Amino acid sequence: MAGEDLLRTALERLADPVSGKDIVSAGRVSGIVLRSAQAGLVLAVDGLSPHDAKTMEARVDAALRSVPGVEGARIITTAERGDAPQGPHPTAPAPLPEIRHIVAVGSGKGGVGKSTVAANLAVSLASQGLKVGLLDADIYGPSVPMLMGRQERLTLREKLIQPAEVHGLKAVSMGAMTDPDRAVVWRGPMASSALMQMLTQTQWGPLDVLVVDLPPGTGDIQLTMAQKVPLAGAVIVSTPQDLALIDAKKAVAMFGKVGVPVLGMIENMSTFHCPNCGHESHIFGHGGAEQAAKAMGLPFLGVIPLEMAIREASDAGTPVALRDDPAGNAFRRIAVQVMAALKETRHATDVR
Repeated sequence: MAGEDLLRTALERLADPVSGKDIVSAGRVSGIVLRSAQAGLVLAVDGLSPHDAKTMEARVDAALRSVPGVEGARIITTAERGDAPQGPHPTAPAPLPEIRHIVAVGSGKGGVGKSTVAANLAVSLASQGLKVGLLDADIYGPSVPMLMGRQERLTLREKLIQPAEVHGLKAVSMGAMTDPDRAVVWRGPMASSALMQMLTQTQWGPLDVLVVDLPPGTGDIQLTMAQKVPLAGAVIVSTPQDLALIDAKKAVAMFGKVGVPVLGMIENMSTFHCPNCGHESHIFGHGGAEQAAKAMGLPFLGVIPLEMAIREASDAGTPVALRDDPAGNAFRRIAVQVMAALKETRHATDVR
């Protein structure tokens, strides 16, 4: 019998306090995996009191560890209807005393290179001597493991997620905690709950900046971050074309409604320089993000060129910001602008 089948069999011995069925048949568990002696799953605690939810989590943990060959267990709890265990003030920002500044990197639509920008921004900040973390908040399409070149699964120590340490920073992604060949099929509240666990139950240690790579759009994940996390500010990524700028403006408006300062806009895929003849082409247009930022009264943080080197570095898991070339320098200049913008916010009083 395969390891994951043994885990499932062990879980079928546990009764669901609501339906009376076993918790597998009742749909309480999903995403059961076993990798490198580490068992993992998602546990839905809908309809349970905080005490019952904690009791069930402890029973599931014990059941997983009872399977021969299992040395550790990672359980992500979710509640689709928002009735998971919460603190006394569920809408208040989560206390994260070891993290000075949390910066969200967002976009109104996908395909603008937001994850690439977030990863390279984090690497650039770390190259300045800052203690940096990178949280991949795109639950459904996590990119950070590939971008950072760390595909192995994360581990637990004393029930805390141990982030991967790579390229001078600490990184956490759902992609490093679930089977990469299986889709994460969750409704928004479940994904939001998982996000908060990754944020608050990770052993980040002291950080100067935590960069959060948000999924595209303005949905549940973005609202969860804006309402429950003390964000120092948001950075908006867009390409120069009008289609992307329309949605980028919506992202700016969303952060404005929830009181999160927008630190500025970045224009990605701005200019293409032909490596053979040196001709400059504006495939997606040029200057659109800068004009949009000016129209909205926002700082313009800089441009990122459209270069094959960026794509190659991203695919290889070695961010281009590690290089001393025009593309790497562009990200480092933007990192300087981001830190300058942080200094001007009321949230940032002790930025180096």
